[in-house]
Amino acid sequence: MKKTSLALIATLLVTTNTFGATLSKDIKNNSLIVYNGNIALVHEERSLKVDKNDKEIIYRGVAKTIETDSVNVELPNAIRLYSQQYRFDKLTQQKLLDAHIGKKIVVKIAKDSEKFQKISATLLSSNSAYSIVKTKDGEIISVPSRDIIFKTIPDELITKPSLVWNISAKKSLKSNMKIDYLIKKVNWKSNYILNIKGNNADLSGWIAIDNRSGKKFQDTELHVLAGEINRTKKPQNYYREAKAMVMAGADSVSHQAHEGYHFYTIPFKVNIANNETTQIKFIDKKSIPIERKYSTMLSNPSYFNGEIKHSVTQYIHINGVEFPLPKGVIRSYSKLQSSTILLGESNIKHTPKDTPIDLKLGKNFDLKVKETIMARNDTKKYRDATIKYTLKNSSKESKTVELLIPFNKSRTSTIETSKTYKFTKGNLVTFSIRLKGENSQEFKVRFRSKR
Repeated sequence: MKKTSLALIATLLVTTNTFGATLSKDIKNNSLIVYNGNIALVHEERSLKVDKNDKEIIYRGVAKTIETDSVNVELPNAIRLYSQQYRFDKLTQQKLLDAHIGKKIVVKIAKDSEKFQKISATLLSSNSAYSIVKTKDGEIISVPSRDIIFKTIPDELITKPSLVWNISAKKSLKSNMKIDYLIKKVNWKSNYILNIKGNNADLSGWIAIDNRSGKKFQDTELHVLAGEINRTKKPQNYYREAKAMVMAGADSVSHQAHEGYHFYTIPFKVNIANNETTQIKFIDKKSIPIERKYSTMLSNPSYFNGEIKHSVTQYIHINGVEFPLPKGVIRSYSKLQSSTILLGESNIKHTPKDTPIDLKLGKNFDLKVKETIMARNDTKKYRDATIKYTLKNSSKESKTVELLIPFNKSRTSTIETSKTYKFTKGNLVTFSIRLKGENSQEFKVRFRSKR
């Protein structure tokens, strides 16, 4: 077998008098790999019958959004492939008329105002209004084009998006042919549901395939690849190498790390209609330990004056799960009495396994933080500010609030306070303050830094 990758060559036209090979209508071993980035890779195999005199192969039913220069077709060695065309003839009256010139047609002739008869004739010429036909009796007459009845669609009209290959064959043969090609307007994303139950949560994940490619996929093996591929690379290689590693004995959606990406395999064949979104469950993890976090970003003390009140954002913290999570939206729910409540939505990026995750829920109703300038003793060389922080917890439950304060960390900077702190994320002075229920706290911090 030999493999040929082709760009679309439009200079060689397929004419109606060429001989065509026969392709089976049934597609076998078909698969679809959907990528982040609104593209997908189609793989199909069909039975092929070629006679020595055949001049073309018509591969019908490709997606309208095919990238023709991505076509990778595998044909028997006895077939030489010269050129490729993309063909799609949208049916119109004029196209049908032009395709029937010199062929038998049926004409509806009015006998009176209410009755018609049908006669057989040969179409000689036509335009959108009138056509010239020759009857069985040899009469040449003009008839309205709308009164012509077509019984078949001529073979030269290709009414489905198709690839036409101009070929020569050394011999007649029967074989299989394989094709891979990229299509646009197919995308996938991950959606997650986190059901919170006390200090644990159940996580379910769904793969959503959005198909706008102009092609439906029947009984198709489905894969998705998580990661941002560089479009100058050929993703076909990822498919062939990774598929062999993950398919054996898969009972549920499985994944395989491969070349810096994650390749997911759906263990059953799917039907994906055009202009349809299909969802497939791929994660179902029970009793994941979680923690609540409460955090607020405060002002930079080097430039702060006056008084500001801040809301406190609440998070669900997951210390990590043992499988990678493709980027997507996690919706967090909890139960109150018999009602299910949405607590918040968070976007996550592609997250490797065992990576901590903070899911932002929203603003906590009962937690407030106020910062108040107590003194500014700035000089030409230094910025010097003393700030009072007041925290209030109106709920009945104890909570730990994290205060994040941007501040220049250097050898010339100093911080004076009675509270313990640490630097996080480089230059964030971080205080973790434990607040009892229905209680408040306040403390002062002096910040000094060189200008």
